[in-house]
Amino acid sequence: MGNFWIIGGGKFGLRAARTLRKLDGANRLTIVERRKAVCRRLNQEGFETVCTDGIQYLERNLPGTHFPDWIIPAIPVHVAYEWIRKKLSGTHQEQKVAVPHELADSFPNSVKTEDGQYYTSIADFKCPPNCREPDDICTHTGKPRPMILHEFLKSIQSKGFKSIVLKSHQLAPGVGGYTPAALFDVLNQIRDMPAPVLLSTACSCHGVMNAFQLLAAAESIGRG
Repeated sequence: MGNFWIIGGGKFGLRAARTLRKLDGANRLTIVERRKAVCRRLNQEGFETVCTDGIQYLERNLPGTHFPDWIIPAIPVHVAYEWIRKKLSGTHQEQKVAVPHELADSFPNSVKTEDGQYYTSIADFKCPPNCREPDDICTHTGKPRPMILHEFLKSIQSKGFKSIVLKSHQLAPGVGGYTPAALFDVLNQIRDMPAPVLLSTACSCHGVMNAFQLLAAAESIGRG
């Protein structure tokens, strides 16, 4: 039995909720979804649903490092990055930082979005939705992984960047998440870091990354 906050009630969030309910009917599941029509469908399936923006909900309601047991991001944004931005918005100014081409080229099968975010994966194929993420092999190919992505991203040392990785843990087939303690640990690492940051959330195979630098409010005013 566990207590899970699922951020997003769309395709992936609903799949996570169904999987965790099937795994243990005693699991406490709270789905946070901003679309009212989706909230109604989730309620019809018997899920506890909070109909509001997921990042705002985390920023306002995450009480600390011990509750809930797990946070499952299931919306098309980098949840940890957006949460940290909100937590530090009163004391720091964020500046996006360009990733040097030679560094970006080392990210496996990466896609850069218009706002400079990177999605990266060791897979160049569509992974099965019920992947169990075994330690030593790829579920799809049956071969050893060429790397463990979260370990690779954490090892990056280049151009003065500090690479910080929030590891996503396998909670059930096709369901990944992290603890509040891990999320707050990342926040505390970044809070007073002068160097540019590569912040990633990643499991063994897939990840999302943002590059930025935080300036204290007084410093950002001085530069302005």
